[in-house]
Amino acid sequence: MHSVPEVPMSSSNFAAPPAQLDLPALELATLELWRAGDVEGRSLRTTMHADGSPRPAFVFYDGPPFATGLPHYGHLLAGTIKDIVPRYWFMRGYQVERRFGWDCHGLPIESLVEAELGLHGKADIEAHGVPRFNAACRAGVLRFTAEWERVVQRMGRWVDFRNDYKTMDFSFMESVWWVFGQLWDAGRIYEGYRVQPVSPALGTPLSNFEVAQGPQERDPVTRKEGHKRRQDPSLTVRFQLEDEDAALWAWTTTPWTLPSNLALAVHPEVTYVKIRVIDTGEIAYLEPGRLADYQARGRVGATEELARVPGSALVGRPYAPLLPFFAQYKTRPDATTSRPSGPETSRPSGPETSRPSGPETRWSFRVVGAAYVSTDSGTGIVHQAPAFGEDDFQVGQAEGLPLICPVNLSGIFDERVGEFAGMFVKDADRPIIERLKREGRLVDQDTIFHAYPHCYRTEQPLIYMALSTWFMRVEAMRERLVDNNHKIRWVPEHVGSGRFGNWLENARDWNLSRNRYWGTPLPIWRCDRDPNDMVCVHSVDELTKLAGLAAGALTDLHRESIDGITWASRAGGTMRRISEVFDCWFESGSMPYAQNHYPFEKKAYVEDNLPADFIAEGLDQTRGWFYTLHVLSSALFDRPAFKNVIVNGLILAADGKKMSKRLKNYPDPAKVIDSYGADALRAYLINSAVVRGEPMKFGKNAQDLTGECVKETVRVAILPLWNAFNFLVTYARADGWTPSAADLESQPQENPLDRWISSRVGGFLAELTHEYETYELSNLVPAFLRACDDLNNWYIRRGRRRYWRARAGNDADKHQAYATLYRVLVTLSRAMAPVLPFLSEFLHQRLVVDTGLAGEGEDSVHLCPFPRTDSFARDEDLETEVELARAIVALGLTLRERERIGARRPLGTLTVVSHAPAIVERLRRRDSSDILGELNVKQIAVSGDDSALVDLTAKPNLKLLGKRLGSKLKAVGAALQMIEPSALRAFAAGGTLEVEGEVLRGEDVLLVRAPKPGLVVASEGALTVALDTTMTEGLRAEGLARELINRVQNLRKTADLDVSQRISVTLHCEGALAAAARQPEFADLIRGETLASALTVVENNVEAAGPHVLEDSIDGEPLKISLVPTTEAT
Repeated sequence: MHSVPEVPMSSSNFAAPPAQLDLPALELATLELWRAGDVEGRSLRTTMHADGSPRPAFVFYDGPPFATGLPHYGHLLAGTIKDIVPRYWFMRGYQVERRFGWDCHGLPIESLVEAELGLHGKADIEAHGVPRFNAACRAGVLRFTAEWERVVQRMGRWVDFRNDYKTMDFSFMESVWWVFGQLWDAGRIYEGYRVQPVSPALGTPLSNFEVAQGPQERDPVTRKEGHKRRQDPSLTVRFQLEDEDAALWAWTTTPWTLPSNLALAVHPEVTYVKIRVIDTGEIAYLEPGRLADYQARGRVGATEELARVPGSALVGRPYAPLLPFFAQYKTRPDATTSRPSGPETSRPSGPETSRPSGPETRWSFRVVGAAYVSTDSGTGIVHQAPAFGEDDFQVGQAEGLPLICPVNLSGIFDERVGEFAGMFVKDADRPIIERLKREGRLVDQDTIFHAYPHCYRTEQPLIYMALSTWFMRVEAMRERLVDNNHKIRWVPEHVGSGRFGNWLENARDWNLSRNRYWGTPLPIWRCDRDPNDMVCVHSVDELTKLAGLAAGALTDLHRESIDGITWASRAGGTMRRISEVFDCWFESGSMPYAQNHYPFEKKAYVEDNLPADFIAEGLDQTRGWFYTLHVLSSALFDRPAFKNVIVNGLILAADGKKMSKRLKNYPDPAKVIDSYGADALRAYLINSAVVRGEPMKFGKNAQDLTGECVKETVRVAILPLWNAFNFLVTYARADGWTPSAADLESQPQENPLDRWISSRVGGFLAELTHEYETYELSNLVPAFLRACDDLNNWYIRRGRRRYWRARAGNDADKHQAYATLYRVLVTLSRAMAPVLPFLSEFLHQRLVVDTGLAGEGEDSVHLCPFPRTDSFARDEDLETEVELARAIVALGLTLRERERIGARRPLGTLTVVSHAPAIVERLRRRDSSDILGELNVKQIAVSGDDSALVDLTAKPNLKLLGKRLGSKLKAVGAALQMIEPSALRAFAAGGTLEVEGEVLRGEDVLLVRAPKPGLVVASEGALTVALDTTMTEGLRAEGLARELINRVQNLRKTADLDVSQRISVTLHCEGALAAAARQPEFADLIRGETLASALTVVENNVEAAGPHVLEDSIDGEPLKISLVPTTEAT
């Protein structure tokens, strides 16, 4: 404790600090403060500087979430990132528009509405009526917006909900039409057949990046993440050749595609074997290596090899249809022997309807060659159903096979497949297998576990079908997409160069149409007489004119509002809109333009501010929103959509598993915020690998289901700054100190401690500014913690007596201590305001606003300018000196802890040794009182020779020498172990070593210092310290006196006394404790440290009296302390 200040407490204009930190309550009060002063709104709407000059724009795009569910930790993390960056750039003087967006269309809301209405699939929806269905979607899509807004605001995120955008808005949808129209005009849109992943449960095709978002699972062998694994049938089926009494054995894992079989594929360059099965006499063809596998598994008995033929010799051979459903396509008229046109013009129904008469040639049910056929599994002969599967489709196109698809988008067989009609394809597997068994067509039946794509919405397996859909040409853009990606700063970088870059290099044409209902309709009208007569509508005005509507007649662009709009075509027919709607990812990729109703409004603004300065979302969006933004911006403007992007990883439960409401394996976010505070949660989330695109386990350990990890963050990241603030205000009030405007500015500083902390804060600001502006948010909290450590564990700790000292007239040093600490706290609160918005605001209100020092428009910390790095003078030499002192102290404290010698027990001598002459010289010329005080030692000895303390050995630095020396490394390592310590010490002083013909310098060698037995020694880097632990009587007495001081201070704290309260102390003790307390120098020490105006030592048997009594023991000696506050003036 300090001596009595002479200025009355009431002269300070600091309010009394709260008794303890209640962060959630502080945050709620801050929210009310922001509401009352419209602070958030002013930040969101400010476009001008105080002098009237315009703020430059910092452009931020906010990806629209679905409002069909409540926000989870992933949303809170992304929201925190999206809040930190705009807050920083606003404080740097930019205007930052932060519009919240809502993704309103697509499968999430359609699936919910289907379930709520009791509908199952497209047929039910159409029977219910598209207008009624869409009305239900419109009514329900924003059901959780109020909850979203509440959670977002409670997390301290500032974003504009009043000026939000919705993908279902009329203006947004019109801009989507414009985007599509530009692509249409540029020839980037086509209608064509391609094999598409289809979600039967949803009745719609998906894009490739939607497939990539499906459920993932770790492969048990490769340990790599991939598609979810499932068990499927594994069938080997015999197909009877028509030109020989023999069969072709073919393999499949999709029995449901066998009714559509039209060909068998072999590899032309693979050798096949013709065998006779001894037991049955059957003659069959397959690849010989695969035969051995069947025999090893006991699936085929002994065989006789009859011949070997190349696959090319099998090509063209006919076989009988496995099932009769499409036998009519065995042959085709000679008039159609040319191969049909490509997938962009052919239709599934086409080849099945028109069959001219005349001479015929073989069309289907023949062997074809295909280079994709492998011999890794199956038989080396693959069944082909061209409408199902990419490889089958490509082979079918190359061979001119008909395209037969007896399955609808819901995965239901149509009437063309006999007894299987009306069945779901996977349900038909078993009856198909049973029929093949009955007809003797089954060679082998097994199962296979393999990775297979599943729907990202329903988690049900997808099916791959050839469909006529609308595509955007992306493959032709790959080079430009890759080039534009090089202009983007990705955080982390490897996501952009790896995951995203690889996706771009292999980008496929984008299936952007969906056979659904609630979405932006494709603006294509087609003639019902001539399907090649099409019009792409670019705007509402264009549609109004084409259809002869009155201006303003259109107020909605959903299907129920425009599907009935028609007009006469040039061919004498009627122009009707096609039925498809956009993939909702096309809408979200259009948001930079559509949120501004571009180009119908804000044309210059959008064009001048593309690309955006910043976006952020999770890792899954590399194949979602990031991709669609990039593709559309590259297609429309040949530039990226964004300059900087932060990609966060996945937040897992504490046990490493996916967070699950059903399993209840994670704490409720609302309860965590209410218990520990949003600032603590924000700091915890960004102070982790998840901000670097890596997964994070949410928990202190695997058993943390209550958010103990966030509670720990309060202790580690919030309390240090709070405690420093508390220290300043407590002693400033006791001392009557009040800050002035000058204390917010740089001033000359005499005390080295003040110069040091100011320099450290300058370095902190430089580091923080760099991290903010390179978007490396994971480095913000660590930098802040280091600054708090500097402040609390060195500056305040080393300088606390400056605040305790009684005033003596014009005490400039004491004022400078207050002023320096005050300015540091104001600076730290401003620098961390983007990260810790609530705590920073509280500190700003108490330190700046309440003291009347807030400038115009600075009534909130978030409206203040970000601190300038150059406002704090750097003294790097002084920083190096203190860093050295702290390193020595850390080693000394380690020794004390190891030897179990408490810090309050003084020791005689600390010896510091370094092989670096510069360190030795620095230590010899500096004032070492800080080291002596922190380690509680009486003197320090400095030497450049540590031979008496440690044994020195050496080993090679493998990171540097491994590649350089190669096989010679082992010999060099052995030789290093034999070098004399004297040579190693010469090397440590800056010399070189020649070993096995290699000259080694500096970092090539790692020096290892091992303490000599029996010594209290510790080493790290170039430093070695040793403690003399000999305890003299004088040292022991001083140690006991300091233990007594500690007990009295604890009793003061328990009694909740003011820091300036005088007391009377009675010590009830005997023996060494009493002797130490009675020694005059130690009695004075006890009185001065504890603010005791009276100190009495009595025997233990004297009854302890007074309002505050403590019973304890020191070194086994019993102790009682009685404390009475006195009325002596302070």
